[in-house]
Amino acid sequence: MSTRTAPGPRDRLLDAAQDLTYRHGVGIGVDALLKAANVARRSLYEHFGGKDGLIAEVLRRSTAEDEADYHRTMNAAGADPRDRLLAIFDRLAEVVDKPEFRGCRYLAADLTLTDPDHPGHAITRHYRERVHQLLEDELRELGHPQPAHAAGQLLLLINGALATGATHPDTNPATSARELAEQILNAADS
Repeated sequence: MSTRTAPGPRDRLLDAAQDLTYRHGVGIGVDALLKAANVARRSLYEHFGGKDGLIAEVLRRSTAEDEADYHRTMNAAGADPRDRLLAIFDRLAEVVDKPEFRGCRYLAADLTLTDPDHPGHAITRHYRERVHQLLEDELRELGHPQPAHAAGQLLLLINGALATGATHPDTNPATSARELAEQILNAADS
């Protein structure tokens, strides 16, 4: 017989903050976070040093989950770099079509966190660098003549599809981004 233990205050805070900051933005109040997590204010400071630490940890957790999703998506597409890269845009279409989709968590955080020294900015910047490197590695494998430049273009398409998906969801932005991505990938054939 196994016993299930309920999540502790730290995990409840992380879960609540990950959900609420995505749905309502990182400007969500501390009281709302504490109420949703059903924890005392003291738990926030003991585990995260305050709201900024909690936001940073939520971003760290989210970037790890999203990066893992990139890898799962690409691995499921097989070994061909072209298929692996285009699979990202197919996955974006699935994500954007979900009723709970609210756009890119990282763009929203970067726009909302007005303090340029907030630790969240470093986390989102490093995440984008890792995604860029992932794309660049695939483009290099594909034989693209400018893998770093093309990775930047693909990342722009990804970010644009996520932003447009939040503001104009009925426009199928991931499908359009995929069509443009195909043109970028075709440069490897030239």
